[in-house]
Amino acid sequence: MTAHFKDAVLNELADTSNVAQFVSFAPDLRLRFARLHGESPLSASPEVAIAALLRSSGEQSINVRSYDPETPESREFVYGLKSVDAVIANVQRLASQGLYTIANETIDVKDGGVSGVVLGQLIEFAPDDTPRAVEKPDVASLPRDLGLRLLSIVYGFQLTLDYQADERVEFSLHPQRRGVRHEHVIVWERRRMGSFGTARFVWPNRFSRLIGDKVFGLLVAHVLGLPVPHTTVFGRRVAPFAFGTATGTGEPWIRTSPMVQVPGFFSTLPRWTDPFALLQREDPDARQLASVLAQEGVDARWSGAVIAPQNGPLILEGVAGSGDLFMLGQRAPAKLPDTVESRVRNLYERASATLGAVRIEWVDDGRQTWVVQLHRGATVSSGTTIVPGKPARFRRFPVEQGIEKLREEVERATADGYGIVLVGDIGLTSHFGDVLRRANVPSYLERSN
Repeated sequence: MTAHFKDAVLNELADTSNVAQFVSFAPDLRLRFARLHGESPLSASPEVAIAALLRSSGEQSINVRSYDPETPESREFVYGLKSVDAVIANVQRLASQGLYTIANETIDVKDGGVSGVVLGQLIEFAPDDTPRAVEKPDVASLPRDLGLRLLSIVYGFQLTLDYQADERVEFSLHPQRRGVRHEHVIVWERRRMGSFGTARFVWPNRFSRLIGDKVFGLLVAHVLGLPVPHTTVFGRRVAPFAFGTATGTGEPWIRTSPMVQVPGFFSTLPRWTDPFALLQREDPDARQLASVLAQEGVDARWSGAVIAPQNGPLILEGVAGSGDLFMLGQRAPAKLPDTVESRVRNLYERASATLGAVRIEWVDDGRQTWVVQLHRGATVSSGTTIVPGKPARFRRFPVEQGIEKLREEVERATADGYGIVLVGDIGLTSHFGDVLRRANVPSYLERSN
C-alpha cells in the first residue's frame, strides 16, 4: 500500500484554496508543514509553531488529529485545546505512538454559518455541523448556481466555489473570516468523482429552520427569478440581509417567519414594528420563530393562494384587496378577473418548472402578481375534500369559531381519531385548510352556497 500523508495533501490544497490554519509534525516532532495567515514558522520548534497557530486562531483554540500514513483510517482526534502546553502534551503523546499529527485552528461550526459539499452541479449544506452533515437527514439540497446565489444573499459576500464539474468539494462557510487566506469559506477536501446527484429542493430543512421557513421559500422564489417584494430579514442567528424587488408603495409590512410553518398563528402587521421586540413578545424562548421580515407592501388589487392537487387541475382562489382575512377564513373566495387568473397561472408555471408542485400565496397589483409565500409539494385536497379519509365519525366545526379553536379541535381529532367538517364559506387554500392538511386530519368543506 502506498503511504498517504494527510498533511501533505492538505498543504497542496492550500496552494489553491483557503484551508484552516495548521501546523504538522512527524513522530520525531520535526515540523513538516505550516500554513498560517501572515506567518509561517518553517523550521520552528513545536512550542514556537503551536504558539504562532494559537495566536492566529480566531477562536483561540486548536484541534489535534493524528494518522498513520500506512493506514487510511484517521486515529485519535482531540478537540478545542486552549493552551500551548495542552497542545504540546497531546502532540508528544501521539508522536510517542509513532503517529503523525496535524494541529489546526478550531473553527466554530455553530457560528451561524453552514457546512456542506459541492458535487458537480449540486450543493448540499446545513448549519451547526461539519461537511459530513450531508450524510444526515434534512440538509438543504439545491442546484449549485442557485444555492450559491442564495447563500451569497444570506451572508452578504460573493460565494463562488468555482471548481471543476467532476470534483467533490467539502466546505464550510463562516460569518467571520477564517483560514490561511482569511476568507469566509474554508475548503476541507477536494477530489475528483465519477458520479453526481440531483437537487432535492425540499423544505423544511435544517437551513430553512435557521433562517425561517417563510424566508427560505421567498429566497428560493427570488433566486428563481420570480417577483418577490423587497424584503429585509432580521434573524436570531444571522446578520440582517435583504433581497427582492421594490413594489413602489414604500410601505413596510412586518411578517414573522417560524422555523417550521405554523399557518395563521404568528403576527403579520401592516406597519413598522420593532422586529426584535416582536420576536421577544411572541416567542420569548426562541423555540419557534427564526426571524422577522420587514417587507415592502404591495398595492393589493387581488390576493389569494394557489395549490396543486395530486390529481386534477390547480385550485386557484382569491379575493379583491388584501388577502389576510381570506387566509384566516373570514372572507369567502370571489370570482377572479381572467387577467389576474392568467398572471397567477403563469407565476405558478414558472415556479413549478423547477420545483414541481408548489403552494403560492400571491398578491396582484393590477400589473404584476407577487409571491408572498412559497411552499413545495402537492396537496391532497380536491373539490370540497380537504384531507381524504374515512374515519368512523366526523364532527362539524363552524369556521366562525376561528382558527385557534380549530387548532384545539385538531388536537382532539388527532387523539380520538375522528374527522372534521368545516362549515362555512372559506377557501380550500386558506389557513383553515393548511392546518388540517399539516395535521393530516380527514376533513371536508361544507359551504352554504
